Amino acid sequence: MNHQFDPTVLREYDIRGIIGKTLGPDDARAIGRGLATLLRRDLDGKVDTPMVAVGYDGRVSSPMLEHALVEGLTSSGCDVRRIGMGATPMLYYAEASADEVHGGIQITGSHNPANYNGFKMVFRGRPFFGEDIQTLGHMAAQGDWIDGSGSVESVDIIDEYVERMLAALAGVDEAALSGIKVGWDAGNGAAGPALELLAQRLPGEHHLLFTEVDGNFPNHHPDPTVEANLADLRKLVAEKNLDFGVAFDGDGDRIGAIDGEGRVIWGDQLLMIYAEDLLARLPNATIIADVKASRALFDHVSACGGKPLMWKTGHSLIKSKMKEVSSPLAGEMSGHVFFADEYYGFDDALYAGVRLLAASARLGKSVTQLRSDMPQMLNTPEMRFQVDESRKFAAIDEVKARLTGDDVPEGIEVNATDGVRVNTPDGWWLLRASNTQDVLVARAESDSEEGLERLLALIDEQLALSGLERGESVGH
Repeated sequence: MNHQFDPTVLREYDIRGIIGKTLGPDDARAIGRGLATLLRRDLDGKVDTPMVAVGYDGRVSSPMLEHALVEGLTSSGCDVRRIGMGATPMLYYAEASADEVHGGIQITGSHNPANYNGFKMVFRGRPFFGEDIQTLGHMAAQGDWIDGSGSVESVDIIDEYVERMLAALAGVDEAALSGIKVGWDAGNGAAGPALELLAQRLPGEHHLLFTEVDGNFPNHHPDPTVEANLADLRKLVAEKNLDFGVAFDGDGDRIGAIDGEGRVIWGDQLLMIYAEDLLARLPNATIIADVKASRALFDHVSACGGKPLMWKTGHSLIKSKMKEVSSPLAGEMSGHVFFADEYYGFDDALYAGVRLLAASARLGKSVTQLRSDMPQMLNTPEMRFQVDESRKFAAIDEVKARLTGDDVPEGIEVNATDGVRVNTPDGWWLLRASNTQDVLVARAESDSEEGLERLLALIDEQLALSGLERGESVGH
């Protein structure tokens, strides 16, 4: 018996598709069989029956996929620990905190529309992505699966998970914490139930929005990196005169935030706050951010006594790099924040919310003050434009070749970690190929409007030399 996946669903960092069109229960069953087979081969008899933790988000299709996934895992000889509906980081916690668990799978469509769903995976403590995901496809096509029989248990870990997050406040001045007032927006996503329990236990005053899990997302789309989705939170913070607000994506692994004045605190700006707090305790630590992050962040990490490291975009790539260089903190513009300092190194937006409280109290400054202290850089949003899949990486290579040749203009410095990030006297601009879509991504930052215009002109010039143009920006 074998199985063919729709070619669009096996992506760089996860498996994702449209229910009833490109993704269904047969795919879930094949994923279970493939991961179970890989685990058994990797453990090579060291464990009689490996165990995999399985969780799912609040989407309407998630229980159906979970049922089929568990069937696949057990029929290839893995035991399953079902943790039920919850945020993706709760699944990561179930995998990271128990020695007897060897892998984890969360069924989630993340911040995609309600008719999407997918799978995020962990394999023996490391991210499962890229070639790993392609391997599942090859194995399914050949029916290359081990037969076996596994058992299933259901475990309720939400209280334990919430308790573990509260440890972030140990040793923080209680008086400082008790005066903090926070708004939280779960966006009807899977983080809602854990958020309700967490807010009951947190010091200070807490106001919650949309904690009821609803896979149709009736109030707003659960993507906190889109400013329009923060309107309800902004209103709450203004009406209740709160210190700041925190929002989550559909599966709770990405954080969005606003300060007391309603200003967005973008992913790299949050990282500036976390880094300042952490470096006071861990001087010389390496702090990682993706290539889309502001120069202000890298400068701030250096000024606070840390070592900034620019790395490739992609949560799996960042997690892998953290392990490689023993970094205690990393983050992406997209709102993924990773704490290996006093935590497990995975992206957990609920935990990041607690750490924001702790940072504000420890630094003795309101989140609004911390946001105001940041340099006022001018930057574009992330611009994404369609380029044929077969052309996107080649175009970036052409740009790279032109900017690293013999006749490069003076004052230009190129970082080719992920695409091309070009420093000029005006600031910097970035052009990179998305790993998950047929798009190029561009961004630019300057300290003046004129400088920003010049940087955008440089992007347009390089695109034109490769027969491309920015055109209309497309969504995620």
